[in-house]
Order: sequence, then C-alpha cells, then structure tokens
Amino acid sequence: MKALTLSEIWIYPIKSLGGIKLNSAKVLEKGLALDRRWMLVDEYGTFLTQRVYSTMAFFKLSLDHDRITITYKNPHQSTESPSLIIDTNAPALGEVLKAKIWDDDIEVVEVDTKISEWFSSLLNFKCKLVNFPENKPRAVDARYKVNEENVSLADAYPFLIIGQASLDYLNDKLAEPLPMNRFRPNFVFDGGEPYEEDNWRHFSIGKNRFVAVKPCARCVLTTVNQDTAVKGPEPLATLAKYRKRDNKIYFGQNLVALDQGIVNVGDTIILN
Repeated sequence: MKALTLSEIWIYPIKSLGGIKLNSAKVLEKGLALDRRWMLVDEYGTFLTQRVYSTMAFFKLSLDHDRITITYKNPHQSTESPSLIIDTNAPALGEVLKAKIWDDDIEVVEVDTKISEWFSSLLNFKCKLVNFPENKPRAVDARYKVNEENVSLADAYPFLIIGQASLDYLNDKLAEPLPMNRFRPNFVFDGGEPYEEDNWRHFSIGKNRFVAVKPCARCVLTTVNQDTAVKGPEPLATLAKYRKRDNKIYFGQNLVALDQGIVNVGDTIILN
C-alpha cells in the first residue's frame, strides 16, 4: 500500500475568506498558527459567513512573513479594488467587543476601524474585522474533547483533514469536478483508500500526534464556487446519496492535537 503523506497544508486566517496554502505550519492547541484568528462580524457582533454572504469568497489572501495581504477579486468588476495589508504581529487597536459564533459567546477585539470600513465598503453593509486573542477560551464540544482543548474561530474543531482519494472518489461521480477549496481542510493527504480518514483515531503527521474526534458535517458553504461566489447544488446533492446519515452529510475528519510542533508538506502519516 502507498504510504500516507501530507500533501497540502491550508490556513484561513479570516474566517470564511480565502485560504492560504503553506509548505509548513506551526501546530497550536486552537489550530494551526494564524488559522481563523480573525473574523468579520455584523453590527450585532454575529459572525459573517459565506453561507449567507457568498461574495465573501472574493476576498483572497496571501502571506509574506508576518504580513497578510487581502485582495478583493470580483470577476464582475472591471477594476480591482486596492489591497489591504494586516501585520499579524501588530496589536489590535480597536475596542473589546462581545461576539457570537454559533452557540458560543466570546470576547474579541476590533483590529482597526479603518480596516473595518474597508470591508464594509466592499460588502456594502456595516461590519467589523475582529481578532480572537490566543489567551481567550472557546472550548471544544465536551463530548469530543481529549484534553480540555480550545478552538479558534473555526466552526467547532481546531483541525480538519481530508484524503485526496476521498475527493477523487466524489469527483468521479460529478459532471464537473470540484477543487478541494470547497471543503476548507487544514490537511490533505495522499495515499490510502477513499474516506479511510473516517476510521482514524490516533495518528501522527511527522512528529506531531493528533486525535480524530468526529466526522465533519458539511453545509451549504461547500456549494459556493470560490471564484464566482455562485451557489449550486453540488457537492451536497451527490454526497447526500452516499455520505448521509442522521440527516447530516459527512466529508472529512475533525481533529485535536496532542503535540505543538511543526508540520511539513511531505511528512509521513502514521496510524497508531
């Protein structure tokens, strides 16, 4: 059998905006370093998501050392909007706010009012970019925790892994194949059988140990084309035919980490 190998690493610094592909990343309790440490909230403090505002897909991110560049790339506009740069080491300058993400009430800090205005002007409604400080708690669901883990601004768990074979199997059933970015994983691996990650529990990526705690239930965000922001029926329509149970559609595996080292593309995955 072909060895299991980490083939892609992804972070999504601002929740529900574009991802950044990395060659290596630091593993932290809440998730990979810089992953979902920021999010956009409305005037009531509720998080914003492509589930409701699909044009958030037009925000593309890149990382150069400690600077994140955000570019708004709307294919329906003839001119590209100016880019925004965020220094990941700079302290948030705004006020402390109460925010809500799903059922969790958390404390966040507005990054900068001018940055919030930049996003508001492009989305055409008032919103704020906020940071979730690393020392602020947000507990993983008690039913699936291993060591009292906390999570960043990801939906529920610090890490998500998907096998390339799982996507290939799905794409064989689709009229038009879909890219992995529909599913927003942190880790993609080569080798193994389709959906074998469903059955994982304890494993390591390089020298870092992880625990698979729960299959990932998928939502309508997976139906948003990340280039056009157009929603369609796939992949949920097809996945529902063979990946649905208890009225939920599953694709990928949620993880927590036991170690906080570095993971690298090319690392071997060992099942324990």
